[in-house]
Amino acid sequence: MGLKNKAKHAVKKAAKAVVKKLNNKTLNRMVEVYKERNRNYDKVVVDVCFINGCDAMVPHPPRYRVTHQRQQLEANGLTTSEIFYTNVVANDVVVNASCFVIFRCPYTPEIYKLITLAHALHKKVYFDIDDLVIDTVYTDLIPYVQGLSPAEKKVYDDGVIRMGKTLKLCDGAITTTKALADELSKYVPEVFINRNTASEEMYRDSCAALVLKEKNFSEDVTFTYMAGKKKKSVTIKKRTEGEFRIGYFSGSITHNADVALILPSIISFMKAHENVYLYLVGELTLPEEILPFKDRVVTFPFLDWHKLPILISMVDVNLAPLEDTIFNNAKSENKWVEAALVNTVTVASNVGAFAEMVEDKKTGFLCDSAEDWSDTFEMLYQDRELCKRTAKEANSYVKEHCLTIYSGNKLADFFRERKGKTAALILPSTEISGGIMVALRHLKYLFEEGYQTTIIASNPTLSWMMFEGEDFPVIYMEGVPVTAHFDIAIGTMWTTVDYLNAHPRFEKKFYLVQNFETDFYEAGNPLRPLANKTYSNDTDIIFATISKWCKGWLFEKYHKDALFVPNGIEMRNFTEHQRTFEDGKKVRILIEGDSAVSYKGVDESFKITNSLDRDKYEIWYMSYNAAPKEWYHVDKFLHRVPYDKVSEVYNSCDILLKSSTLESFSYPPLEMMATGGFVVLVQNGGNSEYIRDHENCLAYQTGDFSGAVKCIEEIISDKSLQEKFYANGLSLAHSRDWKLIKNEIISLYERN
Repeated sequence: MGLKNKAKHAVKKAAKAVVKKLNNKTLNRMVEVYKERNRNYDKVVVDVCFINGCDAMVPHPPRYRVTHQRQQLEANGLTTSEIFYTNVVANDVVVNASCFVIFRCPYTPEIYKLITLAHALHKKVYFDIDDLVIDTVYTDLIPYVQGLSPAEKKVYDDGVIRMGKTLKLCDGAITTTKALADELSKYVPEVFINRNTASEEMYRDSCAALVLKEKNFSEDVTFTYMAGKKKKSVTIKKRTEGEFRIGYFSGSITHNADVALILPSIISFMKAHENVYLYLVGELTLPEEILPFKDRVVTFPFLDWHKLPILISMVDVNLAPLEDTIFNNAKSENKWVEAALVNTVTVASNVGAFAEMVEDKKTGFLCDSAEDWSDTFEMLYQDRELCKRTAKEANSYVKEHCLTIYSGNKLADFFRERKGKTAALILPSTEISGGIMVALRHLKYLFEEGYQTTIIASNPTLSWMMFEGEDFPVIYMEGVPVTAHFDIAIGTMWTTVDYLNAHPRFEKKFYLVQNFETDFYEAGNPLRPLANKTYSNDTDIIFATISKWCKGWLFEKYHKDALFVPNGIEMRNFTEHQRTFEDGKKVRILIEGDSAVSYKGVDESFKITNSLDRDKYEIWYMSYNAAPKEWYHVDKFLHRVPYDKVSEVYNSCDILLKSSTLESFSYPPLEMMATGGFVVLVQNGGNSEYIRDHENCLAYQTGDFSGAVKCIEEIISDKSLQEKFYANGLSLAHSRDWKLIKNEIISLYERN
């Protein structure tokens, strides 16, 4: 039986042994560990969220591709989080990051939903992979897979196929080597190479291992490690005079075939020199050919990765053989990096990542043939100083280029360049009001411009907020820390300003002032000064407003030169018809506003309408919050009318009576005009920029009830006035169509 056939037989035997050892109880416990680790994943909003799809029985890949990449990004200014793929609830997780990296994750309905939702929100999703386990075309070449039973292979292949399915849904891939990138580019439009790196913990452990390495020349070295819940110890005998150690530190049971490549060279080398020792770590079956040298073969089980640097440091030469296959060409140079950190020289096959990263005879040695391996062994045995010089060169290079803390800037730039523009709207609550709807309009236009848009609310009553066909994710301000970078953050209502000030990762902060909120409160209310001081805010917040009246007092009283963009109206939601006042038909008057808020003037409006002849007039009252008071004469009360139904209410009425004294921008008169209806009102700061008395409405003085009644009667009796108000009102409404203002809104937030 040839060496390769023996290797395949050994793989099959080892595979069955591993499957037998990993019973369901063990696997379930591993999964529970992952779940516990990720239980609080949704407690923070970050720049990049990693979805780990790697099974708990294979801990090393997610360490390199999730933990280490997170460390790279965090060291370069981006915040990250991690969640195991079975814990994903798409509606929740999609809110919590600007970009997503899905590592080795098989397709599931929830993962599909997450990717679909992310794309709908203009968020990028990348698939990270460090092996060609995305298509059975590749995995069928692995000796380990060839050694599986039909039933085991069916399960394995299902995972590979589902892995490829997830990959194809993503915007691109992130991987470890050029060979992998070349293959992945057949499945996705963009591939970014971010090589495996050593973490700060690995560097720390390697530095500690170097101390023990020096000790081993004069004494035995003993260290402990955990095997499950049991503590075990390993003793490495001190070096004897002239002793030369070579070591192979296997990553998995798939590597036996690689060892077979260099086994003749190892045997020949050990025959030639009685002081050569072979160190082996991992799931390896000892070949028969090497049994004559078993006294010089030192084997170790898989150890916790924290202890591996100690073992690598104890050998003179680290072996990294690889068969020249498409699958192996895609493997990374981890073995070289790990050895370099402990000043151990690597001899590797001249394939794949080793050929890309190792500078032959300077930072390591590359071999193309069995003769190369034998010659290199002999050369290093004879020249121990060459071993040390080469190891030192590799150590210097790796510390500068292959540590997470130094190497993450390109990965961070990759995400910064692709994550797209981000905008957050800060709200006091998700309860609908005129001001909230204006802010949502601004957010919608930013979304249509390609921004990732998020609502952060102090008192959310829902996790997603719909506005005109778009769903915006909502984050609970007090419950979810926001560490992600936002290009734009917009606070509206005074209670949001402190939150804006508290977040340094909001790049441009806007305070959208929509009213003089100081006067929302009665005299003596402690909230009055708190609201008022927000207008004197001296931080880097940019003031903006939707009212010329607000712009005026912000400048005059608080020296704030606020940016201005006008409010608009969605004309497509309104249909107009000309009102006629026929004999015998009741005139329908609409009163709108919150009766619990004094400056809304609802009481005054009802004092006016209560004096009217009820045989001639019908009174409708529309309010989102408060109910009618007992003394109001109301024919029909409309409570919490959905926004898309409000126009129907205006269309059903003839005259709007609006008596409010404080408005930043008063929408009801404009909305009534958009339907062709008539308006009687009190002039205030919020309507003065568009109303024209006796041109598009009639105005009366606050408290002049008889004057208001005369205005109502004048409209009903004067047909020429009706014609003028109808034409001028519609003209005004059309000039305020949101579509004419959209670009002004976007420009307001994008100006430098």
